[in-house]
Amino acid sequence: MNGARIGLENGMKTFGFLLVVAGVLALVYGGLGHGREASILDVRPFQTMAIEQHGIALSPVIGGIALLGGILLLAAPRKRLA
Repeated sequence: MNGARIGLENGMKTFGFLLVVAGVLALVYGGLGHGREASILDVRPFQTMAIEQHGIALSPVIGGIALLGGILLLAAPRKRLA
């Protein structure tokens, strides 16, 4: 049973680390986005192109919560094995 506890603690530390990374990225970038090229005007021999921006905005609050949660998981004391 002690092996299961150690595996659970390692999994929680890994999840905490991933939350910290995700929180920092959300705070730095503010969201995920991509662009797609689209034709606006197509009159031969001229063609006008534009890039349409699409994305998912992430609130700084969500990034802060993920960062704080990850730090708390990483800082949580390990339970002693009897």
